[in-house]
Amino acid sequence: MKDWFVPAVVATGLLTTASSVSADVPEIEFHLVPQPKFASCLGVEGGPSPSADVIVERGELSDILILHAHHLKPNLGFDLFTIQNSNLLASGEPDPNFKNFGLAWYQTDVQADGRGEAEVAIKTILLDQIFGFDPAAALQPTHTFHVGFWFNNPQDAAACGFDPTKPTPFNGEQHAGPNAMISLPNAVTDLGPLCTRPIKENDVFICKE
Repeated sequence: MKDWFVPAVVATGLLTTASSVSADVPEIEFHLVPQPKFASCLGVEGGPSPSADVIVERGELSDILILHAHHLKPNLGFDLFTIQNSNLLASGEPDPNFKNFGLAWYQTDVQADGRGEAEVAIKTILLDQIFGFDPAAALQPTHTFHVGFWFNNPQDAAACGFDPTKPTPFNGEQHAGPNAMISLPNAVTDLGPLCTRPIKENDVFICKE
């Protein structure tokens, strides 16, 4: 893996007021949190809780995302996506109104080593402008401001109640397990962390592109 230079100054927050709009912050940092239902299959029993830190560096033409995950079960494989919706609230609790993850983009594989550590980097459009659309399917431009990774092997989450005969499509073979870790929405804007320029439009927040 290439070593990416990461400046020391990190901008960590989204806006918390409705009336102001942030400047183009050079970097953001946020965390992914384990899915409560599958946390025991993600880490080592009796060991530290799994964690994942994400840094995104803004570039002129594209951005760089670097993910560091710690205390995973050794040698587990995962698949990282940027997605439209998180199924967790800002508190980390399951969202009772969650329907689905919405639009999802497959970004990279994530592989834990023998110590349960993982590191990946991707370079693409990420901050504020990441979106997809499909006029033929009546899909309007749709942003994917959340980040999450899924168990690559459905069997790896079976002990936590996941049914391996009903896989999810979140890997290259469209035969994956459940979500393992995911980003949380901002408590005020309800937007994912890849939006750094939220503005209020009527009663909801959107991202200023």
